[in-house]
Amino acid sequence: MSRIQELPIIAIQFYATAPYPCSYLPEQIARSQVATPSHAIGEDVYSNLVNAGFRRSGLFTYRPYCDDCKACIATRIPVQHFEPNRSQRRSWKRHSGLQAQVLSLAHHEEHYRLYQDYQAQRHHGSQMENDNQEQYMQFLLQSRVNSRIVEFRDGPDDPHPGRLRMVSMIDVVEQGISSVYTFYDASMPNSSYGTYSILWQINQVQQLGLPYLYLGYYIAQSPKMAYKAKFAPIEGLIDDQWQLLMPPNLEHD
Repeated sequence: MSRIQELPIIAIQFYATAPYPCSYLPEQIARSQVATPSHAIGEDVYSNLVNAGFRRSGLFTYRPYCDDCKACIATRIPVQHFEPNRSQRRSWKRHSGLQAQVLSLAHHEEHYRLYQDYQAQRHHGSQMENDNQEQYMQFLLQSRVNSRIVEFRDGPDDPHPGRLRMVSMIDVVEQGISSVYTFYDASMPNSSYGTYSILWQINQVQQLGLPYLYLGYYIAQSPKMAYKAKFAPIEGLIDDQWQLLMPPNLEHD
């Protein structure tokens, strides 16, 4: 039998994907850098990759690796210094009756139906609108790290007690939480579920006594991705250095 020191060490390697159309900026061509093999990316390695600007989609850990564009900036919120603005405080108050429950990764038909409705309403015409159950599970329910589902339901004082309103997928890493994906009831007028989910995650990181909520990529030119800059202060990974992100003309009310 081999001794421990004689066992092979699996090294993490990186490869660049072939070019593909960018999902966020029309006319742009994107590439990604993928960490492999996926089975060797445990929680410690994954935490380091997240801090280096990587994200997770199912079993794939990646970051933008485009030839002629640097629009995607990895972001993180230093939660001890976070100060909600006026609209965020309203969102926290408006949805304070939601009841959150943290679950292990597993398929729930109710979650999948909400996901389908969300894609149809918020991302109509996109490739994700047609995700079948297998694609949904590959995207959100496959993980080799410390991943959790957080479901949010109406509380007992709401008109529809127990009704599912939102689901967030999160990864717990050494430095905090990495926010993977959130989908919610997009039919509700004047709701701000997405904002509330981020505020809830910030609060969780604070309770854990950890420093950061990793929020994914900020893209100034993309309305779908620029909202992250409203959570101030926020840091961006620029030239491999985390630094305060100061988008132009940003008003923090």
